[in-house]
Amino acid sequence: MARKILIIGGGFAGLWSALGAARVLDLERHASSDVEVTLVSPRPELHVRPRLHEANPEQMAVPFLPLLEAVNVKFIEGTVARIHPADHSVDITTATGETTSVNYDRLVLTSGSRLFRPPLPGLAEHAFAVDQLDEAVKLREHLESLASLPDTAARNTFVVVGGGFTGLEVATELPERLRGILGRDARPRIVVVERADAIGPDLGPGPRPAIIEALEQLGIETRVGAGVVSVDATGVVTATGERIDASTVIWTGGMVANGLTAQVSPNLDRQGRMEVSSDLRVNGTRNIFGAGDVVRALTDDAEHYSLMSCQHALFMGRFAGHNVAADLLGLPTIEYRQPFYATCLDLGAWGAVYTEGWDRQVKLTQAEGKVRKQLINTQWIYPPAPDRELALAAGNPHISF
Repeated sequence: MARKILIIGGGFAGLWSALGAARVLDLERHASSDVEVTLVSPRPELHVRPRLHEANPEQMAVPFLPLLEAVNVKFIEGTVARIHPADHSVDITTATGETTSVNYDRLVLTSGSRLFRPPLPGLAEHAFAVDQLDEAVKLREHLESLASLPDTAARNTFVVVGGGFTGLEVATELPERLRGILGRDARPRIVVVERADAIGPDLGPGPRPAIIEALEQLGIETRVGAGVVSVDATGVVTATGERIDASTVIWTGGMVANGLTAQVSPNLDRQGRMEVSSDLRVNGTRNIFGAGDVVRALTDDAEHYSLMSCQHALFMGRFAGHNVAADLLGLPTIEYRQPFYATCLDLGAWGAVYTEGWDRQVKLTQAEGKVRKQLINTQWIYPPAPDRELALAAGNPHISF
């Protein structure tokens, strides 16, 4: 009977977990001939989430079946409804609507994260988002429809709720994007509302001068120190009582882990992430590993922990895939470490700001930063070609970009 590795999630962590596991099985052919690796995901494609704020989100889906086939990884198109750790099984609702149960010997949970949506009045009904591909497409369709509406202040006003990484990328992308829709002479009013006392609160003071310079050059307004308390069809109200009339409100209010984490571990952080050991095994379990946005993992010896980013998900995936296969074969697992940390924030027509280190020392700005951002977004985070040798090499946890 085959021994089975099951990977839940087809994002960055899941796809690179599959490559990492396949690499170990290839290296240990004599001991792994009876091992099957299966990846389950709602779609046979990787959605390049860091680029969903761009003008053509439909182009940000990368088919991965040829890649999985190249490394002998099976695929189930479906959604995991329930994990049964005690029984070593999961319940899957397939793309055709059928429910099936799949057993595993080892499991890697990489089901990712979702946008945090608090119960604010009107948020669900009236705010757009760029968290998922369908949401980004809905926003694109809405923006393109604005040209057919009367030229009013509300039509030309755009509120971005959240002044963090995603909110800043959305806001700074809008001016040029909207001029392509409304005309080159259009002067859209873009307002970023951030409840913290400074723009980019999680990015720290290092890149802030560059961020502020970009916002000022692009004519983007900010409101800090007060978040949005309600959304309706014609605008928002902030905690200070200010009313901003706008036909477009975009919510970028932080991330929480996929709810499957609660079925695996009772010990979750405030974002719903599982605690893991140094080899990415979920604490309190024997046969379950995790990677990506669903885990809080120590990245280095300076007590820095992973963030919800493809930078960490991709690398963690390699380690989790390596370790789940090694563990199944009775081989030593390896310690996940990712000491190098960088941030590259796209700031639209102004350029980008690239920093290195957890203290975010600015290394590149404007045009030079933009070149680095384009390299990251169009090459470094994309899967390898569906060539077996290249694919297995990409699963090596000891390589960098």
